[in-house]
Amino acid sequence: MKSTSRRDFLKKSFLASASALAVPSLLNSCKDVETSAEKDIPVLQKDEKSHLIVPKKNGLPITGTFLDEISHDIPHQNWGEAEWDMDFQHMKNIGIDTVIMIRSGYRKFITYPSKYLLKKGCYMPSVDLVDMYLRLAEKYGMKFYFGLYDSGKYWDTGDLTWEIEDNKYVIDEVWEMYGEKYKSFGGWYISGEISRQTKGAIDAFHAMGKQCKDVSNGLPTFISPWIDGKKAVMGTNKLSREESISVKEHERDWNEIFDGIHDVVDACAFQDGHIDYDELDAFFSVNKKLADKYGMECWTNAESFDRDMPIRFFPIKFDKLRMKLEAAKRAGYDKAITFEFSHFMSPQSAYLQAGHLYNRYKEYFDIK
Repeated sequence: MKSTSRRDFLKKSFLASASALAVPSLLNSCKDVETSAEKDIPVLQKDEKSHLIVPKKNGLPITGTFLDEISHDIPHQNWGEAEWDMDFQHMKNIGIDTVIMIRSGYRKFITYPSKYLLKKGCYMPSVDLVDMYLRLAEKYGMKFYFGLYDSGKYWDTGDLTWEIEDNKYVIDEVWEMYGEKYKSFGGWYISGEISRQTKGAIDAFHAMGKQCKDVSNGLPTFISPWIDGKKAVMGTNKLSREESISVKEHERDWNEIFDGIHDVVDACAFQDGHIDYDELDAFFSVNKKLADKYGMECWTNAESFDRDMPIRFFPIKFDKLRMKLEAAKRAGYDKAITFEFSHFMSPQSAYLQAGHLYNRYKEYFDIK
């Protein structure tokens, strides 16, 4: 009897101790769930003073963002429609009026149930993301740009003309499925990324741009290439390289490209992260001069991730983003978009730093 009582006592003591330990953990777990979407990030109150020592509103505000759902090198956040709806609210709060799906598919992963791409062996998506984005864009008064399909063959071969064939079918299919259904369908993003006189680039951009405009009665198209600067080090562990393009070479290359595509491509949003901060004005002024020469809009793709870090990719330091937006304003750019809000600026991003960048951005632009 004594041994049984002792065992019962020890058993009860153990359960009590376990419960005492488990309850706080459970409460903390519940708390984490409740605040996970908001990240518990403090917000600057109206009566709090800003301590910025630089002039406010001195940069070009970000009014567009890519939607990076078919990711190449950034982890998925696995959001459903509730999380995306909240993100569109956060975007709207800082003045974003344009959302661009960066690509409708990459190799075998696709964003919508494309009959053509499924027959080619692509995987069936669990959600029609194109339809969801168009509905949310309509709900929040934004324009949605459709990013074309990326087969991966260009990245394998260096020849952009490979991307024309599949997109012949994708462009027609998407316009039939969504173009006339949603007023928020505002344009097209020709998703091939180049830096210089890439093989087949002019022909590919022209063919795809013309088809996009023809099928949609002239809706705008744009491209977002990179500048072949010292930070163009894709596929290596280095943060910079010795050789990089000169401003003169950049102007020569892009004068030729713009000359061949300006009749079917309405805007060019150069990625701004591959050159150093003291090079921004020189390259930006050339970009604007060329765009004006060919009657194109000059946008900036203000990268909100940090290329200067050894780990890829984290939200950018605010001052770096600020300097890039200020250079875009000095150059007289027409619009600033970013790659990309949801991972690197959103209060509900998987990266805690993103919500703080959001707050610093709001503080700088006096957004309440």
